Amino acid sequence: MPQKRQAIIFLIIASVLWSTGGLLIKLVHWNSLAIAGMRSAITAVVLLIYLRRPQFHWSPAQIGGGLAYAGTVILFVLANKMTTAANAILLQYSAPIYVALFGAWFLGERTHRLDWITIALVIGGMTLFFFDDLTGSGWWGNLCAMFSAVTFAWLVLFLRKQKDGSPFESILLGNVIAALVGLPFMFDTMPAAKSWLGLLLLGVFQLGLAYIFYAAAVKHVSALEASLIPVLEPLLNPLWVLLFLGETPGWWAAVGGMIVLGAVTARGILMARTKSVSIDHAASQRN
Repeated sequence: MPQKRQAIIFLIIASVLWSTGGLLIKLVHWNSLAIAGMRSAITAVVLLIYLRRPQFHWSPAQIGGGLAYAGTVILFVLANKMTTAANAILLQYSAPIYVALFGAWFLGERTHRLDWITIALVIGGMTLFFFDDLTGSGWWGNLCAMFSAVTFAWLVLFLRKQKDGSPFESILLGNVIAALVGLPFMFDTMPAAKSWLGLLLLGVFQLGLAYIFYAAAVKHVSALEASLIPVLEPLLNPLWVLLFLGETPGWWAAVGGMIVLGAVTARGILMARTKSVSIDHAASQRN
């Protein structure tokens, strides 16, 4: 299988695993920073088992990726506890805007007109998707979600900066940092058995395996693709809500979901055709 196609499949798998985060975080009854820390501690163990012998060279990109990752996972847990899951996901997935703004300067990756159109459609579609749920309540939670979008964008950029190396160590480092931040908050109370199950699912699957797939994929896609394809995650959240809580999304959600899926799919098709035409043209020039 071509590396680019495999990378896209890995991104889709990662987005499915990530999509369980909002539901699982709300099911765990514990201090928010303790949840973030324990989830990352479990994830760090998963990554150590996978990597066996991580290679830390302490480059600015590796350290920056670790800090950006820690900020992302901590802020996302705080946002989910202080505002609705819809608010947290919608505001965090403004990340492609920051990737597009900083990507050209930081990575030298050109942003095409089609990318900007896709970003506009994605943000517009997601706004419709959560139209009924996006409120002014939970101001601090919304603020955390907005900052998590910035840190997630920089995580994408720092991982892409290491595309010729191994980005896994940045993710491992970020989990260790997040675990240390949450450690002091773990001793006030201990979670119940049901919460421990949620923490294990969060650490092993929702973060651990998800980021293994994501880090493997990010080396073979552009920064914008690495942040746009996982917008499938917020589209899956209403499905988990429907299955486990019995809530049915409204018409605005259906329309917004169609716009997001259509925009991402259309961009992939158009970019693939453009690349194919360019390759054919180059071949004809050589002949």
